[in-house]
Amino acid sequence: MKRKVTKAIFPVAGLGTRFLPATKSVPKEIMTLVDRPLIQYAIDEARAAGIKEFIFVTSRGKGALEDYFDTAPELENALRRSGKTALLEELKNTNMESGAIAYIRQHRPLGLGHAVWCARRLIANEPFAVILPDDVIAAEKPCLQQMTEAYAETGGCMVATMEVPPDRVSAYGILDVREDMGNMVSVQGMVEKPSSKDAPSNLAVIGRYILTPRVLQNLNRIKQGSGGEVQLTDAIAEEIHHGRDVFALRFRGQRFDCGSKAGFLQATVAFGLSREDLRDEFAQYLTEMVALQKAAQ
Repeated sequence: MKRKVTKAIFPVAGLGTRFLPATKSVPKEIMTLVDRPLIQYAIDEARAAGIKEFIFVTSRGKGALEDYFDTAPELENALRRSGKTALLEELKNTNMESGAIAYIRQHRPLGLGHAVWCARRLIANEPFAVILPDDVIAAEKPCLQQMTEAYAETGGCMVATMEVPPDRVSAYGILDVREDMGNMVSVQGMVEKPSSKDAPSNLAVIGRYILTPRVLQNLNRIKQGSGGEVQLTDAIAEEIHHGRDVFALRFRGQRFDCGSKAGFLQATVAFGLSREDLRDEFAQYLTEMVALQKAAQ
């Protein structure tokens, strides 16, 4: 019997160097996309998928991230006294129940596989999700919910995937496809950051995973791979080597790489335009900016 996925790992130990100097004092995960931190989008997506236990793999200097999920009695009381009930409700979405959230330290930056491995004792013998908050996905049905629904039918391991241009495959883990079934793909191999001439396809692994606990056992045995890091894709590929099912889901939605400045700006525009309270004023401003640029050329 396939078990429900109720635990999720959020690897948030990175230094966010591409966003310096902002990330000198502010963890990248709580940088705001419109008016919500990146991590809130990931948490909301996990909740929609039925996740009950949230495991953060952190590092030094992430205290503000931990504080974000704590209660803020003074602020809540001030909002209550002012009658700002809508804001008070919004604030409650950022709180976590005692015991629902755990923090594990990754003491050395040895890659995504190592970060996931750090949480092994809290996962024990259950399937689990991994969510990379840098990948923000705008979707009518949240991406991880699409995956848990598909996982209920397939079992095994599952990754989210999307097509990327050939000149971008070297930035991703790339799938070697056994059978393409439309939204679902059966995987026979995974290659971490191949050159364009060596890539088996242009289907890239995106930062959403549902994994079996055997992947953690594989990580126990894996040595450092591409870039001197412990690669999660290597541990998933080990499952394929042993004849176990690995699937990829072509999710419905638009993914933004908020680990890059350009991606963060693109996401800001897209999410800003999706907001009824901002759309008209923001769209008018963008139209005027484009017109000014064209006039200046």
